[in-house]
Amino acid sequence: MQFIKYETHDAIGIITIDRQEALNALNTDVLNELDGVINSIDLDTIRVVILTGAGTKSFVAGADIAEMCHLSHAEGKRFSHKGLRVFRKLELFPAPVIAAVNGYALGGGCELALSCDIRICSENAMFGQPEVTLGITPGFGGTQRLARTIGVGKAKEMIYTAKPIKADEAYRLGLVNAVYPQAELIPEAIKLAEKIAHNAPIAVRACKEAINYGLQVDIDSSLRIEGNIFGSCFETADQVAGMEAFLAKKKIDKFQNK
Repeated sequence: MQFIKYETHDAIGIITIDRQEALNALNTDVLNELDGVINSIDLDTIRVVILTGAGTKSFVAGADIAEMCHLSHAEGKRFSHKGLRVFRKLELFPAPVIAAVNGYALGGGCELALSCDIRICSENAMFGQPEVTLGITPGFGGTQRLARTIGVGKAKEMIYTAKPIKADEAYRLGLVNAVYPQAELIPEAIKLAEKIAHNAPIAVRACKEAINYGLQVDIDSSLRIEGNIFGSCFETADQVAGMEAFLAKKKIDKFQNK
């Protein structure tokens, strides 16, 4: 792959978007490569994924304006649908995904971060949806996920004014879970990933499924979803091992993912 790097550290996969000459902007090639790497991740061994951008300036500065500039109506729709499909695949990826936002997360970059389960960022991070300054709307989920994450009123303000927010404001709004100095961002992301990876992976993935789908339906339906997913955990070896270890006052060294 030309623009995506993928490496593993034990049970953690790290995806790095590496197009630094364009501040890691998303074009069709980057989206295709991101789609490919998501499809290639081995869920038998990888329990958590970290997504970041190369360099210290930018996570993803947005979608590639040079590619979008002269798109027709139909071409613009296809480009949006490609991004929407890839980001939705990331959002529904069975294992948790942590966005380590190391600088600009604007437009498509903010939307990409919103597709992840958890977001942490560096002190120089900046988030925004500047699309209306270009005569377009957010096209990779920003109008939907931003409102669901920080509330409708603030999301509308960010989108309508196109004004970006800094890391401290993103933390205050709940857009990110934590802010770190640039040099500490990836080590802290790995620490967080290790904490998640230590737990029973089937149970963690089941929690992700319950949260994601439960938020889309009414409370009664969501509680049924939770009950069904809870019950499914009792078919796993990890549930038996975890509860037997608890009763024996022991700790599980590593869950089997079975």
